[in-house]
Amino acid sequence: MIRLDIFSDPICPWCFIGKKNLDDALVRAPANTFDIKWHPFQLNPDMPSEGMDRRAYLEDKFGGKEGAVKAYMPVVQHMENSGLSINFEAIKRTPNTLNAHRLIHWAEVEGVQTKLVQALFVAYFEKGRDLGNSDVLVDVANSVSLDRKTIERMLKTNADLKDIKKRDASGRQMGLTGVPAFIVGGKHVVQGAQGPDFWNRVINDITEQLVQ
Repeated sequence: MIRLDIFSDPICPWCFIGKKNLDDALVRAPANTFDIKWHPFQLNPDMPSEGMDRRAYLEDKFGGKEGAVKAYMPVVQHMENSGLSINFEAIKRTPNTLNAHRLIHWAEVEGVQTKLVQALFVAYFEKGRDLGNSDVLVDVANSVSLDRKTIERMLKTNADLKDIKKRDASGRQMGLTGVPAFIVGGKHVVQGAQGPDFWNRVINDITEQLVQ
């Protein structure tokens, strides 16, 4: 297997698209092509812990309603091309994702990290659930077989907070300015939501190298 490190944020639509495109390519790939590990990168590291109103966030970020609509037009198009759906009307808040990243970190220990990442994407983009809400995070964690009581208890502590912030900062120090970002084999950095054809070529190259 080749190590594939993915920097992502569960409220990043391009990260959701990028994962779907990678998944589509992996369906046709040899088993265990990649050893995937997810890393934290907060789109909004300075977001208040309680999050903020989604509309206010988008209009502030993109300079008003018209700017927000224009910025999201390519997102909608790529979502549709990838076979994904996003329920904009259901998304009422933009959360601080620090606790969601802690959850992703804990899920690695149980071997369900990628399943949890997918569950968080679905919870936010398709169901409009607030990923800054601890009860929501516990429900999502439990949906991928993480122990509810353990997650409830850990979220009430500061466990791994400093580590997640440090790892987030390290990605920026590496030169990452946005996500998704993929590091293939610890060497090659690929940024953006690449299409399935791109990943098919990468997988073919890897397969050829492994059989040589």
